[in-house]
Amino acid sequence: MFTINPCAAGCGRPAITGYNLCFLHQANPEQEYIHICDFIKDNKKIKDLTVSGMRFENTDFSNHEFYGCNFQDTLFFNCDFTGVKARMCFFDFSEIFNCNFTDTDIQFLSFAGAGFRSCLFSNAEIVHINFEGTSMNEIKFTNCNLYNSRFICADLLSTSFINCNLKRVHFGGVKQVAKNEVLFKSSNTAEALFETEES
Repeated sequence: MFTINPCAAGCGRPAITGYNLCFLHQANPEQEYIHICDFIKDNKKIKDLTVSGMRFENTDFSNHEFYGCNFQDTLFFNCDFTGVKARMCFFDFSEIFNCNFTDTDIQFLSFAGAGFRSCLFSNAEIVHINFEGTSMNEIKFTNCNLYNSRFICADLLSTSFINCNLKRVHFGGVKQVAKNEVLFKSSNTAEALFETEES
């Protein structure tokens, strides 16, 4: 598991792996971005990486493995996560736009407070995932196993779950569920938890 080392500039953000400064306080953040992208490209299995606060655009993460990594407060735009395997990684308060999560195997991850827009999760193992407090817009889950994941107090706009395993998935406090605005087609909703609250 990654170790959180605070930025030496005193901003309170975590320092990037291998440095004593966070990404925002790097002398040349563009160069460090290229360095991190090259590192990811050259290493299919990555452990204990901290890149909190970075911005990844058009980055290919496909078929990589991530263990115990810190991606908190990070932007992912138009990134490919196809075939990714990840365990015990943190994406809290990240922004994830127009990304593809087809054929992923992700377990014990946290996306608490993250924002998702125009993303696809297809044929994926999405087990024991924390989506609490997320904001999702135009998100499609198709043929996914979401066993024991949590969407507590999430904002699910134009979100669908098609032919998904929802056993022990918790939707507590999701207003769109109460208003029947979330599409559940051919999914086992009887085994999910729907403690909803009206607006």
